[in-house]
Amino acid sequence: MPTFAEMQNNTISVENILSSLEIEALNPMQVAAGDAIKTTNDVILLSSTGSGKTIAFLLPVVQALDPAINKVQTLILVPSRELAMQIGDVFRKMATGFKVTLCYGGHLRETEENNLIQPPAVIIGTAGRVADHIRRNNFELDLITTLVLDEFDKSLELGFREEMAFIIGSLKNIQKRILISATVGLEIPPFVRMGPSPTKLNFLSEDDLKDNLTVKTVLSDDRDKSNTLFRLICYLGNKSIIVFCNHRDAVERTSNLLKEKGIINEFYHGGMEQQERDSALCKFKNGTVNVLVTTDLASRGLDIPDIKFIVHYHLPATEEVFIHRNGRTARMDARGTAFLILSEEEKLPNYIDPSTEQLQLPETCELPEKPKWSTLFIAAGKKDKVNKIDIVGFLSKQGNLKQDDIGLIEVKDFFSFVAIRKTKVNVVLPIIQKEKIKNKKVKIDIAK
Repeated sequence: MPTFAEMQNNTISVENILSSLEIEALNPMQVAAGDAIKTTNDVILLSSTGSGKTIAFLLPVVQALDPAINKVQTLILVPSRELAMQIGDVFRKMATGFKVTLCYGGHLRETEENNLIQPPAVIIGTAGRVADHIRRNNFELDLITTLVLDEFDKSLELGFREEMAFIIGSLKNIQKRILISATVGLEIPPFVRMGPSPTKLNFLSEDDLKDNLTVKTVLSDDRDKSNTLFRLICYLGNKSIIVFCNHRDAVERTSNLLKEKGIINEFYHGGMEQQERDSALCKFKNGTVNVLVTTDLASRGLDIPDIKFIVHYHLPATEEVFIHRNGRTARMDARGTAFLILSEEEKLPNYIDPSTEQLQLPETCELPEKPKWSTLFIAAGKKDKVNKIDIVGFLSKQGNLKQDDIGLIEVKDFFSFVAIRKTKVNVVLPIIQKEKIKNKKVKIDIAK
């Protein structure tokens, strides 16, 4: 049987794609996944978060695309818009020349419909929005032969099943099904129509996280644990920290309590508008804030490098939730630490080693050093033909900023975010607000 490498498409080589992604070589999981997806019809891939699963399935999927076909050939379904955007970013960085369209709630449906007029080779989307497009006949289904369910354990939960069943039932010519997850144990429902003997690649190991992830507990005297959380963040310093709460109202309440105590942070949950969510994530990625307070929405689909600490302010509901939360740190070869804050009434979940180390916080604490970056909002994006190079040039020329004054830039469809050094904001903002980007006057302000 030929291997993944031997079956490479002549026009799109693995070497070229890896070069575009700035990756030297595939890891063993990615090689095995490529071989399996290339040579079999039904594949289940289980591998830990941060191990490179996105590249593992995108490489063989891209190489199976036919450039002569001007219709959708592959559908990738995901449980969250964040995961859709992450996969979309990786796809574009691969620089294959194939068109991809993202479809998810919170994104203007009209924009997606316009993008679908010239059919993409690949659609990446959430079940609700993709089902909506199918009902509106916004793209043809007859040449979709590959179906990918990423984070399928979440996608196939009861709340998603009706739309998932409708979508999969509408796809009459699927030849290849690829299911991806970082956890085990979910029964695959019959409507997925997996074959009787799918190829199952299980790269999960109890040692995956144990090697790179340290788990510690922190006991709290107060029931709401907010003061303990504050002291813990002060103890950890100005490192990247994700704080997980179980409910949206708790997220906002905890975020506000931290702000009142002088901890600069952003909150993030599914009840926010898309632009608000994008802004919060961008600020966390670019160092405008070091603390993100969130629901379990952030436990999947976020690929943010260098997250050092995970804090379980509320205990996770299940071991699976615990695994996915912790998967935001200790990714690939990096190390990370997860802290569980326990009130006197709470017991350690039975899936956690009872001998887990207990951290004793110092009685006195100092506020962490303030972040050195601010984030600007620019009301222009991809649909305005604005890219990162345009923004760097604009800030350098009109704003007189040096290269090291400009941080991470994220360009969305209709707006952009850019990090600049906090010490430069008050000087540069009044200047650039009067200038034009690509001959167009746009709103520029500090991101809310």
